[in-house]
Amino acid sequence: MTPTTLAPFLRPEGFGPVPAAAVLREGSVVTELGRYALRRGRERLERRPFAGGSPGRELEPVVLVPGFLVGDLTMTPMAQALRRDGLHTYRSHIHANIGCTVSAADQLEARLESVAARRGSQVRVVGHSLGGMLARSVAARRPDLVSGIVTLGSPVLAPGAHHPSLTASVELLVRLSRAGLRGLMAEDCVAGVCARSAFDQCQAPLAPAVDYTAVFSRRDGVVDHRACVDPAARAVEVTSSHLGMVVDPEVIDLVREILAQPRQLSLVEVDRGEIA
Repeated sequence: MTPTTLAPFLRPEGFGPVPAAAVLREGSVVTELGRYALRRGRERLERRPFAGGSPGRELEPVVLVPGFLVGDLTMTPMAQALRRDGLHTYRSHIHANIGCTVSAADQLEARLESVAARRGSQVRVVGHSLGGMLARSVAARRPDLVSGIVTLGSPVLAPGAHHPSLTASVELLVRLSRAGLRGLMAEDCVAGVCARSAFDQCQAPLAPAVDYTAVFSRRDGVVDHRACVDPAARAVEVTSSHLGMVVDPEVIDLVREILAQPRQLSLVEVDRGEIA
């Protein structure tokens, strides 16, 4: 069976595949997870209450969106930390992010509508990798629904600039889709009209009122970190691995700081690392 070729526009000129050896940097996720576990353990021993006091009802609800191949469970550590700050967090209801990106964006939009109706306010969205790209797509077309987004290692400028292992994973999903399994990413999603539509949606301009922070790491061993630095965003550099962004205390603290503010932040206020 002929291998699927990613559409050229998914990897624009200036971006390239991540070197195979770069994935070794992702081994630091074990250390990052360990740091999170140690902090969580200390907080439990101290029986520390919400860091911000009582739950902040004036703050907007937050929906957390997982990355490619995984589901809501991966966002649990961040959700726990945000809830300890009094934020109301919600799952995206994505059990495995392996389907059509356009459909996934539509489903996320419906989920955000549900949360917004329940809370009576706009929603903020935190998305990891592909989840951040979905968040950006919905925010672009629904500024009435989304007040702000935080993307974590999301290659919005070049979705195809990633590690060969991800290319292989995409190819496997396409093959399974060809074999008749439903709900999986199909060839059109990576090389056809569907791929073009998803890419264009992710590149669409955002309304000025939508706050946008793009978190990236030069140590990213999964995607080209340059593709994560969207000119439309406030870019903040961290030192975690790609996988570790959802558990690294440094990144979690950054997200907590951004979301704890009921107003748009300045560059100085959110700088937890090195602003690009």
